[in-house]
Amino acid sequence: MLNFDEQRFLKIQGGAVALRDALDRAIADCLSAGAENIHFLGTGGAAILMQPAAQLLQRRSRFPAFIDMPAELILTGSANLTAKSIVVMPSLSGTTKESVALLARMKEIGATVITLVGHADTPLGKGGDHVFVNFAEDDTSCESFYLQSLFIALSIMRQREEISNYAEIAAELERLPALLVDVKRAYEPKAEEFASKLAAADYHIITGAGNVWPQAFYYGMCILEEMQWIRTRPVHASDFFHGTLELIDKNVSLILFKGEDALRPLAERVENFAPSYTEKMTVLDTAEFELPGISPEVRALISPILLATVLERISAHLEVMRNHPLTTRRYYKRVAY
Repeated sequence: MLNFDEQRFLKIQGGAVALRDALDRAIADCLSAGAENIHFLGTGGAAILMQPAAQLLQRRSRFPAFIDMPAELILTGSANLTAKSIVVMPSLSGTTKESVALLARMKEIGATVITLVGHADTPLGKGGDHVFVNFAEDDTSCESFYLQSLFIALSIMRQREEISNYAEIAAELERLPALLVDVKRAYEPKAEEFASKLAAADYHIITGAGNVWPQAFYYGMCILEEMQWIRTRPVHASDFFHGTLELIDKNVSLILFKGEDALRPLAERVENFAPSYTEKMTVLDTAEFELPGISPEVRALISPILLATVLERISAHLEVMRNHPLTTRRYYKRVAY
């Protein structure tokens, strides 16, 4: 595979899986101490990757789950953030400015902070009440953060007896790192073709629904815009028909992500409509990826992980095709802002 280190990938995703028991213990401690809600408070891309876990709790648990932006909470606070809150703060670098500032505020409030970081010797690596370290880099962080936040959500549901097959789900997730490598390998022949479609236009509408919507948002903002300087319009498939459809014509590129959760019909609605009006619709469907031994229930939970792992292959080809390394920046962490 192009520019891919299999052992590095397995170590990182295996590291995320290995945190499951410790995350479960931390959640058990928080709940036994009287925690009343959980807040997923990341910044930028890391925040987006928390959305599937937050949505899972909002849809399937009675335990209140919130997701918000640290930059806003620093200015406004929240009536729901109290000393009885669990706060999950992901940051690959462990130094994200807005998150570090919010950490200090959380200490004042007395909330219990769980930090998910790639480096221990950082403000967030040192400042959390429960710190979980799993080194990753931009090309491997999506799967790692998705897994860690999923374990947190599943643990809450397990502790509260809102899920009966936690052990079976966990056992399937243990197998995921190796299966993801197989998915990458199987998709590799198609990755260059998909990348060529991204490279052929300087503007893309990207859409999806359910737990793959965050990956659509993330890939548009954090990869195509930040790392490739390609303009995008991420829009939730539910909102596509309430404005964005008017931008579709035969020359507009539409990228559709389809997952396997209950919200798949919303993506299918876009898929049924768009071909009559654009010649440039491209679909990436997780149902096409083989995952031996993984149940439909778990496939639905990990749809964003599957998309992330395939999109990494597409991005690897895209940066070569455009002669634009994914590490190139003009402003991010290069100038003051």
